[in-house]
Amino acid sequence: MNYEQFNIKDYKYWIIQINENQYYLGRCTIWCKRNNVIDFFDMTNDELKEFFEITKHLRNTLKRIFNPDLFNYASLCNETKHLHIHIVPRYKNSRTFLGKEFIDERWGMNYAGKEFKPDKKMLFKIRDKIMKELK
Repeated sequence: MNYEQFNIKDYKYWIIQINENQYYLGRCTIWCKRNNVIDFFDMTNDELKEFFEITKHLRNTLKRIFNPDLFNYASLCNETKHLHIHIVPRYKNSRTFLGKEFIDERWGMNYAGKEFKPDKKMLFKIRDKIMKELK
């Protein structure tokens, strides 16, 4: 699969991608570019500094676009053995994007277990909206 199609923005140490699972509207994944790193605490100081800068910028951008009520951040590496962090916007009330209503049925609970993989057209419109606003 061509994962570059999911790219939102490329940085020196990290890449932001739209996550295929959009059950939580605006969910993104931040991937470390360095090979053979799995554990969050194996980040270099430069990677860590850039990670916090871009995550804060992404969070603020998602706030402007979709107005989530809070965020979940997860670095699990259970299935994909490479350092990546999930940025999961959470919503107390439903949000609508392109006529699709997004309802966070697990509000107040762990985000895991829910999945919605929109068709590529909708997924890429979400990606493009974030990409445009992230600048």
